[in-house]
Amino acid sequence: MANTTDLLKQHLLFCNLSDEQMAQVGRHSRIVSYAKGSHLFEQGDAATHFFYLVEGQVKLSIYSASGDEKVIEVIKPGGTFAESLMFRDAPYYPVACQMLLDSRLVSIESRAFKLLLRESVDTCLAMLADLSKRLHGLVSEIDNLSLHSALCRVASYLSAQAPEQTLEFDLNVQKQVLASRLSVKPETFSRLIKQLCSDGLIELNGPRVKVLNPNGLRALARSCSQDMESFTDSFYLSS
Repeated sequence: MANTTDLLKQHLLFCNLSDEQMAQVGRHSRIVSYAKGSHLFEQGDAATHFFYLVEGQVKLSIYSASGDEKVIEVIKPGGTFAESLMFRDAPYYPVACQMLLDSRLVSIESRAFKLLLRESVDTCLAMLADLSKRLHGLVSEIDNLSLHSALCRVASYLSAQAPEQTLEFDLNVQKQVLASRLSVKPETFSRLIKQLCSDGLIELNGPRVKVLNPNGLRALARSCSQDMESFTDSFYLSS
């Protein structure tokens, strides 16, 4: 089985570190495994580590005072999360992290890695690029939630998931989780999927989705984003 440094070298954030630096990261990292349904941390827990997902699937969620859940992000293998808290010196995790599948992760001590960043400009730039990409995604999500219909949000998600070659993929995220991620109720999500099927845009067979009319689905998704492209561009130019 691969050790922590072998696993971390596969990720852009760590591939530019020297052998000595990787060994230092390894001394402050460990591989952890969690069963489906278990929690890695709760909202408000002390934020001492960030994580690299090797296998499985996890969700990051926030909860209202009444207990309602909003899924912020679904992390897939190869993804990292909670690293931005290093730069804010945030004492607590602002979200909860739960396993959607049996998962294996590398847990990295944030304070030790922050000290290491002072020695590696390339790693700093790689982390900045990754965080900027996520910021762009969050701005796009605010755009979607504020101005676009639920149908547009579902169409945009499906269009983004479909491989260009086969146009077929599995909805490998639980319906309730995906609905929360898109800010729609599960029953609304099911109704919209049926509508897209009736319109001849997709075909659904269990978890398997086949895009029948890729141009039509992309056109529906694009119609949701064109109105706010100038806003998004101006946001980044002024940031």
